[in-house]
Amino acid sequence: MKDMATLLIKNIILNGQKRDLLIDDNKIAKIDNAISGDADKVIDGKGKRVIPGFINTHSHSAMTLTRGKYEDMSLQKWLDKIWNLEAKLDEEMIYWGTKLAALEMIKSGTTAFVDQYWMIEQGVKATKEMGIRSLHSEVVLDGLDESTFEKNCAKVIEAHQKSKDWENDFTQFSITCHAAYTVTPKLFKWCADYARKNDLIFQFHLAESRKETQDSFNQYGLSPTQYIDSIGGMDCKAIAAHAVWVDDKDIDTLAKRGVTVVHNINSNLKISSGYKFKYNEFRNRGVNVALGTDGCGTSNNLDMIETMKTTAMLQKAWRENPTSMPLNELLDMASINGYNAIGVDAGKIEVGKIADIILIDTFSPVFVPNYNFEANLVYAANGSCVDTVICNGRVLMENRVVEGEREILENAQYQVDRLSKLIND
Repeated sequence: MKDMATLLIKNIILNGQKRDLLIDDNKIAKIDNAISGDADKVIDGKGKRVIPGFINTHSHSAMTLTRGKYEDMSLQKWLDKIWNLEAKLDEEMIYWGTKLAALEMIKSGTTAFVDQYWMIEQGVKATKEMGIRSLHSEVVLDGLDESTFEKNCAKVIEAHQKSKDWENDFTQFSITCHAAYTVTPKLFKWCADYARKNDLIFQFHLAESRKETQDSFNQYGLSPTQYIDSIGGMDCKAIAAHAVWVDDKDIDTLAKRGVTVVHNINSNLKISSGYKFKYNEFRNRGVNVALGTDGCGTSNNLDMIETMKTTAMLQKAWRENPTSMPLNELLDMASINGYNAIGVDAGKIEVGKIADIILIDTFSPVFVPNYNFEANLVYAANGSCVDTVICNGRVLMENRVVEGEREILENAQYQVDRLSKLIND
């Protein structure tokens, strides 16, 4: 991953037409039929399509180390198990688990991700080394214990101050309150207020399960959405993960507050938390909807192409309407919508946009015949069709080769072996 001033991609297919594409520093500088002149690096894109890189807008990166560990469990039982395991993680485990996640995302075409995990500085170090764009958050989870309020506030402030040593347009800092059912109202409101005052993104899980929603009505007489809004939890730049159990009033509130909603279909299906995500209703009210994989503890992989396919299939199935999830909107959910949520000017192949782009190898059975490239990409292919990944103008993968891949796999497995010795279940 060497810095370069200019990168020229020749003979690439863009919107069905052969084009050359020039990247200068970190932006798309020119798109034309034929671009001449010298460049620091030239890539022959013959037989390949160029599309925006994907953004995984909800993930728990180092949870790669828990992949396949706890299966066939309800959400609450799974949470009990995973929190016990995560209490045993150390900095080295987080570092290599995050590197493993970044490797998997790069290999499947993800150029940016939004993270919620522990020991944030290890995640930052790992992703910077991998060259992938990221937003990391200080995660707050007080277990509804008000006695820890001052301690948690101090923890957030300290993490924010430390982030000023590493935060930039490429690696951002945010705050996460895990959920309304795990964080006291006082702390939840304080975190949202702190995020607003400091112009930070604020994340939380929202209305993920039927139980969460019913418990909220029982305790507060309000849905999770209305409860969080009532305590000021949406008076900031908010990203809400899941939002499966919502009604029209909730959707109107999310639209009014400008909240980005992240759909995580594979995780929701596997943990049986719900599947009737109201995409059309969100869209019609102007809610920005992005896609995420969630953590590998529930989704098992970080493949955004698979995520798109499952998203579309389930929308069509439960609505009994094959037109309910158009391909162009689906691809926007996986790219520009997520970039808009984090305030990064990428997600489209246009002059002036930041060069977070990927090249798809169409010399494959799943792309023949090629009546509809987008349909083949979503419904026939998977992450292995990604040949080249360029993030912020830098080549992270070419010909499916990522620098240091073997070392990452070996060290990640070593950390899993260490972790397994500490687990007694």
